[in-house]
Amino acid sequence: MYHVQLRCNLLSSLISGIFVLGAASLFAGTEPEVQQAAQPADENSHDLFSYDGVYTFRSDFKNEPRLGEGDSLYNDFSYDHRFLITGKWYFRTGFEYERYDFGGTDNGLPDHLQAIYGHLAIEYVVKDHAGASLEIDPGVYFQNRITSDAFDIPWKIFVSFPLKKDKIFGVIGLGGALYQDPIVAPGGGLIWLFTDSLRLEGVFPKPALVYNLNDDWEFRIAANLAYESFRTDDVFTPLHKLREHNAVVQYHETRAGLQVSYSGIKHLKITAAAGYTIVRDFDFFRVGLSERTDPAPYVQLSADLRF
Repeated sequence: MYHVQLRCNLLSSLISGIFVLGAASLFAGTEPEVQQAAQPADENSHDLFSYDGVYTFRSDFKNEPRLGEGDSLYNDFSYDHRFLITGKWYFRTGFEYERYDFGGTDNGLPDHLQAIYGHLAIEYVVKDHAGASLEIDPGVYFQNRITSDAFDIPWKIFVSFPLKKDKIFGVIGLGGALYQDPIVAPGGGLIWLFTDSLRLEGVFPKPALVYNLNDDWEFRIAANLAYESFRTDDVFTPLHKLREHNAVVQYHETRAGLQVSYSGIKHLKITAAAGYTIVRDFDFFRVGLSERTDPAPYVQLSADLRF
């Protein structure tokens, strides 16, 4: 649950914005057309809806039989609206709700974690993808009780730029939050366009090898390193060393698998995925304790709707 530490909401929006060939002109300063007033139609969507659901099957807690076993269900919904500033620069604002539910052994660890937060971002957008962005996500990240110390302000910034014309692109970024560990962490990597249909998006936290069969079908061998921090209530486990009140937990999942996306329906993209969740980790970093499960298979279904 918890975004190199990144989605403390670190750079989850990063990967969707890195594959932007037009971003080169922003930094090269060689494209006066950007200043033209009159593009007859805005090529970018203004209303963005998304849903993501992931279920990871049950597995044992690693090296701690007293904690038993557990599975996890993740649900996320978000909505954003883009406001044109000038050229290809936009102000984007919206909200997001996400929740992890944990089943299995009643072991005293949180049975769910959730967050409600806003989006405030300035972006350079080309063909519906952000080539550069600065975003903050203020909100509450909590277990059951919304309290003042559950408030956090995760943030992220990234930029993409050409290294070899129309072939290789670099991405650099930073992200952070008050309750993440470390409080600031880097992200980024390389995009390599092998052919028109095959590319490597070697960018963390969501690296992928991508093949576009045609305009409607896309296949990915992909990984996702997700980190996020929450304020918990009472944590009272069979382990005497792990009994805390009002503690901060940084939840982390690392997943890898195959994704298939279909975008043949106007405005809608549907993605199904399956693979293995390699790591599920409850990290109470402020007291130096971390408990994680063994790997387990996962399934995922996502949808993006844009107008």
